[in-house]
Amino acid sequence: MAFENLSERIQKALRNLTGKGKISEEDINNASREIRLALLEADVNFKVVKDFIKKIKEEALGKEVQESLNPGQQVIKIVNDELTKMMGESAVGLNKSKHIPTIIMMVGLQGTGKTTTVGKLANRLMQKEKARPLLIAGDIYRPAAIDQLEQIGTELKVPVYSEKEQSNVAQIVQNGLKQAEANKNDYVIIDTAGRLEIDEPLMEELEQVKKVAEPDNILLVVDAMTGQAATDVAKGFDSRLDITGIILTKLDGDTRGGAALSIRAVTGKPIIFTGQGEKLTDLEQFHPDRMASRILGMGDMLTLIEKAQQDYDAKKAEQVAEKMKENTFDFNDFVDQLDQVEKMGPLDQVMKMIPGMANNPQLKNLNIDKKQILHVKAIVSSMTPAEREDPELLNPSRRRRIATGSGRPVVEVNRMIKQFKQARDMMSKITKGNFKGMGNLPGMDSPMAKMAMRRMGKKFKKNKKKRMKIKRYHS
Repeated sequence: MAFENLSERIQKALRNLTGKGKISEEDINNASREIRLALLEADVNFKVVKDFIKKIKEEALGKEVQESLNPGQQVIKIVNDELTKMMGESAVGLNKSKHIPTIIMMVGLQGTGKTTTVGKLANRLMQKEKARPLLIAGDIYRPAAIDQLEQIGTELKVPVYSEKEQSNVAQIVQNGLKQAEANKNDYVIIDTAGRLEIDEPLMEELEQVKKVAEPDNILLVVDAMTGQAATDVAKGFDSRLDITGIILTKLDGDTRGGAALSIRAVTGKPIIFTGQGEKLTDLEQFHPDRMASRILGMGDMLTLIEKAQQDYDAKKAEQVAEKMKENTFDFNDFVDQLDQVEKMGPLDQVMKMIPGMANNPQLKNLNIDKKQILHVKAIVSSMTPAEREDPELLNPSRRRRIATGSGRPVVEVNRMIKQFKQARDMMSKITKGNFKGMGNLPGMDSPMAKMAMRRMGKKFKKNKKKRMKIKRYHS
């Protein structure tokens, strides 16, 4: 994650405040100083940092402590709220046209991953809205740009409009829009040319395309790895094109994350999506509140749940949830869940979305070898159908047979069965709204994790009451 170092520094600064019965002005100043340095090192805009620290101090020193929070937790809440405000408060979607097609114009410098992001956005619209997009190849300068877009179109089974012999980009776009109208495409995504830096010929061409296309959305694709320079790029494009939003790419790279924290405050334009990975499925809606939670080590359970739901049948998910609740989750379900988790992306990234796990020392160098998952599957495959359905049948002699059949040591078989039972018991408690005992897990005793778990508990109880009302109404 882009914010690992920043997250660690901020949490360290706040950790000193937790557990104190009373917090002095000096305590607030010391914590603010550490947070300020952490943000500046993360390449956050200086003015943004200055305003942010000022607000934290004003809030922390002038606010009455809520009854449910101790003074340290109150400061964490203030930092969380201000981080969320800095990044835009709530998620922002695309502007929709009253009549099809909705036109999206993608702009940005060279090397930001713009063409790949066109494909990711098309894929997202198809998955989320069953959309029928048309892609227009408007980058006629970069070698193989048209070929790249056509290859993406073939992979997604999405039509691509291109004219390889045409040198007038505005004309290509105009002709592409006519095709979209004839084919009744509900979205048009225009890929445009980039440069190594903003120059006049580029801006003039983009202004011509804007005039012809009259786009509902002008999305600037920005490389998060450029840090604070990304805000300067955003200001440059916005001043000429009046962009409607930003897509931040390479947020999973070795970056300090300053762009995500600065860009909304500096430009006033929202980050709409973030790209984290090379696959065409690696585009997420940007939620400021969830990102703030990640930075403060509270995890991001909502995104984790959404990731799981993307590739999971709702009816099947309901059945698995019920089995978890009744503690009848078996090894067949377990292998099925492993397959689903593998689809969600690298396991170390998935784990860090769980409250308390973001900066857990035990996960610092976590590198899940795919062989380990294959070993687990081999162990389960060596069980009989009855053993998979009823783990209580697994006595010592059966375990020795499974070890021989899977080619794994008995000690590994025993460990896997023990971990399965512990996980099953824990999930049974959680699905019943019982979070007791979670604090014993590594990293779950941190103040940030406790706050996140308290929030989850409240949400669970609220949803439980809602479900009960619906149940009573239908009965």
